[in-house]
Amino acid sequence: MQPQNSEQISMTKNIFIAFLLIVSLLSCTNKKGDMTVQGTIKGLQKGTLYLQKMQDTLLVSVDSIALKGESTFILSDQNTEPQLYYLTLKEKSDQKIDFFGEKGTITINTKLEKFYTSAKIEGSKSHQLLEKYRKMTTQFSGKRLDLVKEMFDAQAAKDDELIIQLDEDLQNLIKNRYRYSASFALRNTDSEVAPYIALTELYDAHITLLDTVNNSLSKKVKASMYGKKLDVFITNIKANEK
Repeated sequence: MQPQNSEQISMTKNIFIAFLLIVSLLSCTNKKGDMTVQGTIKGLQKGTLYLQKMQDTLLVSVDSIALKGESTFILSDQNTEPQLYYLTLKEKSDQKIDFFGEKGTITINTKLEKFYTSAKIEGSKSHQLLEKYRKMTTQFSGKRLDLVKEMFDAQAAKDDELIIQLDEDLQNLIKNRYRYSASFALRNTDSEVAPYIALTELYDAHITLLDTVNNSLSKKVKASMYGKKLDVFITNIKANEK
């Protein structure tokens, strides 16, 4: 057997290095999560995009991508159950899009200008449900702003009778929003969106309302992250009331 010359040795090393790189890339691919978030940001020239979620009380990044001259992105996470995520763009200032993530492929298309308001999100049934809820609550928020403005005007005019009436209207609006939030959660007890709404929208509602939602959750949702948090939240309220 003839000894290998330096050129043959160099070629062998290069082949071996290339083989290691391929194995490494395949290994990274296999480690990708079961939730993929992909899409485009129209108008973006440069920035870093983060996929984030809450862990305990901290907002942590689970994946990121640096974009230079590109507007398309792909991020992923090992998603064990539906929960709220944030797509955060660090450009001149942080901008966020919140969405309910779940297993599968989720597509988010948006624009650099109006990053949040122009976002179109597809591929998540949980997020579709949350959007349906938010669409209605936006109307409540709009009416509340109108009432608050009228209240300021009535106070400036020192119209005591109108102030009393507007205050009653405002309290009724708040009660109606509670009723709608509870009703929506009760109509969707097989979705993790239900306990999420209870925790974020009904946290200061009467304990009876929270109990009703909690006791109506499906077995699957009760065992979810938000289901467990809701149960603990209610337990703590009851303990403090004693």
